[in-house]
Formats: sequence, C-alpha cells, structure tokens
Amino acid sequence: MSESKGKIKVTLVKSPIGAKQNHRASVRGLGLKRMHQSVVVEDTPAVRGMIDQVNYLVKSEVL
Repeated sequence: MSESKGKIKVTLVKSPIGAKQNHRASVRGLGLKRMHQSVVVEDTPAVRGMIDQVNYLVKSEVL
C-alpha cells in the first residue's frame, strides 16, 4: 500500500460545445481538451465532484 489515493481514468466522449460555461470549465479542469482523450487523475472529492457534474460528457473508470 504505497499509494494513499486511487486513480480514476476519465475519457471525454461527448463534445462540451453547447454545454454550460461551468461544465466546460470542469472538463478543462480535468485536463481534457479533445474528444476521446483520456487522462488519469487522483481520486479526490474535488475531482469526483467535477466528474459528477459533467457525467453526461465523460466516461470514468476507477483504476
């Protein structure tokens, strides 16, 4: 158990064009810029909140 926090893989599956301004900001805050791009982020409450907010734009899986 060397790591204290897990990781989440997040993939952008729908374009944020036409979404609310704060939802587009959450997508960028997760590090996603292009369609079908995936990033691995730390599993924190802030990241979980961003993923929950834009769950209709992204696909996530716990690593």
